[in-house]
Amino acid sequence: MPQVQANGIDINYEVQGEGEPMVLIPYLAVDQACYAFQVAEYAKHYTCLSVDLRGAGLSGKPDGVYTTELLADDIAAFMQAAGIEQAHIFGLSLGAATGMWLAARHPEKVKTLSLHSAWTASDPFLRTVVESWQIIAQALASVPEMIIQGIFPWCFTPEMYAARPEYVDALAEFVRGRPMPPVDAFIRQSGAVLAHDATVALESIQAPTLITFGRHDLVTSTRFAAPLSDGIANSEVLVFEDCSHAPIYEDVEGFNAQTLAFLQRHS
Repeated sequence: MPQVQANGIDINYEVQGEGEPMVLIPYLAVDQACYAFQVAEYAKHYTCLSVDLRGAGLSGKPDGVYTTELLADDIAAFMQAAGIEQAHIFGLSLGAATGMWLAARHPEKVKTLSLHSAWTASDPFLRTVVESWQIIAQALASVPEMIIQGIFPWCFTPEMYAARPEYVDALAEFVRGRPMPPVDAFIRQSGAVLAHDATVALESIQAPTLITFGRHDLVTSTRFAAPLSDGIANSEVLVFEDCSHAPIYEDVEGFNAQTLAFLQRHS
C-alpha cells in the first residue's frame, strides 16, 4: 500500500486496474477497502486509486477540526503528489460530500463526479442520526462495533436483514477485519459530516455529475435530490428502488452496471 505526504498528513491509498484515473473517496470511519465490490469491476476499465481519508484507515489522524472542505483539499493535494492531473471522482456519503467540494474548489482536477447517497447541507434529522453514532461509539469504546450496531441499520433495508442474514454477518466481519480509527478520530471525522454545507459550492461544479440515492434511505434521502440536481448544472439523478443508504452492497450488480454506464459515456 503506497503512501504520499499531502496537505500536511500521510495519505494511504491503493492502486488497481488500467485506464483513465479514478479516485474513490470512502465514507465515514472506513478505509479504502469499502469499495472492494466496485473496484473489482471498475478496475477493468480505469486505474482505480482508493484513498484513506484523514482520520481513518492508515492515513494521518491529527487533532483539530475536520471539515469536508479540508478533506477535499487533502484529496487535491493527494492527486498532485501522486501525479494525477485529472480523474473521475467517486464517493458515497462523506466521500460524496468531499467530492462535491473537490469539484467546486479544484474543478480542473475533476473529469466526472459521482455522488452517491449525497446531501447538500446537514439538516436537523441528519445531525440527530450522526450524533447518535457518536454517542454509540463513545459508549461502546469501539468504532467497528458502532458501525455494525449503529450505522448498518441505516444502510440496509429490513428486507436485506431478513433475506440475507449471512451476508450482513459477512459484512460485519469485514468491518472488524479492517483498520479502524480510534473513537476520538471518529468524532473528528463525523464532525465534518455534522458541519457539511456545500449549498454555495454547487454552482461552481462544472464536471458531468451522477447523483444517486437508495429509495429507502432515510439519512440522505431523496429530499436532497432536487437541491443537488438544481444546484449542479450538468447533472443527472438515478434512484435504486430496493436499496437504502448503501446500494454498493445491497445491489452490487445493478449499482456497478449503471454507474459504469455513466462513467463510460464521459470517458
